[in-house]
Amino acid sequence: MNHEYISRVIDLTHPEKNIIHNMTNEEARQVLQSGDSDAVRKIDGQFALLSVEGKTIRLARSIGRPLRYFIAKRMEGPSLIVAERIDVIYEYLKAEGLDDQYHPSYTRMVPAHYITTIQLLGCPDPNPVYDRFFTPARNKYPVDDLDKLGAVYMEALYAEIKKWLKNRATTGPIGVSFSAGVDSGSVFLLTYHALLELGESPSRLKAFTLSVDGGGADVLQARDFLEKVGLGLFLEEIEVSSAALDWKNAVRITEDYKALDIQSATMNLALLQGIRERYPNWKYVLDGDGGDENMKDYPIEENPELTIRSVLNNLMLYQEGWGVFSMKHSVTYSGGLSRSHTRTSAPADALGFEGFSPYTLPNVIEIAEGLPFIELTEWSHEKLYDLKGSVVASGIKAITGMDMPVFAKRRFQHGAVEQPVFHQIFPVKDSTYRKAFQVMYEQLS
Repeated sequence: MNHEYISRVIDLTHPEKNIIHNMTNEEARQVLQSGDSDAVRKIDGQFALLSVEGKTIRLARSIGRPLRYFIAKRMEGPSLIVAERIDVIYEYLKAEGLDDQYHPSYTRMVPAHYITTIQLLGCPDPNPVYDRFFTPARNKYPVDDLDKLGAVYMEALYAEIKKWLKNRATTGPIGVSFSAGVDSGSVFLLTYHALLELGESPSRLKAFTLSVDGGGADVLQARDFLEKVGLGLFLEEIEVSSAALDWKNAVRITEDYKALDIQSATMNLALLQGIRERYPNWKYVLDGDGGDENMKDYPIEENPELTIRSVLNNLMLYQEGWGVFSMKHSVTYSGGLSRSHTRTSAPADALGFEGFSPYTLPNVIEIAEGLPFIELTEWSHEKLYDLKGSVVASGIKAITGMDMPVFAKRRFQHGAVEQPVFHQIFPVKDSTYRKAFQVMYEQLS
């Protein structure tokens, strides 16, 4: 009898969802297989990749593409199941009669910006090894000219949007999830400008704004924004009933339970469902997710774990959380936007859209991390919160010649609905969302 362990890798991912501009998926997989972090950094685009070489498995992803894995035990050896979602892993295990080994907390999320190396050696398998492939230099730009900083930052964003239009969204209509905040506003204006520059008709473009029960501040803000730049005809309001907002469905689709992310995902689902009902064949939707993280534009006062020094002194804190080598790191979930981008990507995927978040790409994040935040803000919360609007607006002006309106920051879930309705829909306690997540998987098992 042959007692040698046999390792199996079950790849349930969707390489066709990768958006890689400078090589094929197979070439990118070979780059990952080399284990060369510098070479992996040169993969241009957003991706979730898997390579297998004997018992050595390597995984890598950018923020915009989720990736998970689970090691199942068979008599003949371990099996590694790789997928984008927890429920896909569960359904595979169930079909194979291995679901008695399953618990959602046993799945692991591949952290963005790292090569994750796994050795399938048997029982017990060793912990994965993490090797960072994206390490942007911090504070590398001079502080003397805010307009130049804005131009450099928006040029990076603009380049990614143009590549996407030329290589991916080559035909068909394009929507922008549009609250008229700094992030979605800049994405809309740069996409409009790119279509003109590429000789495409801007009539392909729409700005979709969610309104719940006919209310919400975002609709008024969106009208004001587009009228001020002379593009009011591009606005399309998506009105939904508050009865259609289902946060438990958002928990199921995002496979997560963090309150702010579930609230945002609930609104995103409502917006995209409204678009889908109106336009059954619509495919491409852009958004501004990642813009807040890049410019460190979250209310520090709302998080007792943070100080302005921790925010400004830690590399990509909002994109990656505390990091894979931190005591705070969860193996079930990666940190920061690496985890929470499912609030944006999962609803789009569930409803048959191809979403694109250009702010999450390494080429854009690299510029943002290079901004001299400490010098620009002098450790002031107020200066930090004002910085994003100034930097982005100056960059938009440099590229498009348009004066982009800048409004006070407001979360998506707060702008689409009146506050009394919001509080009727969403639970106050974080534990309520977590319990709904746990119940969901108890029902599966």
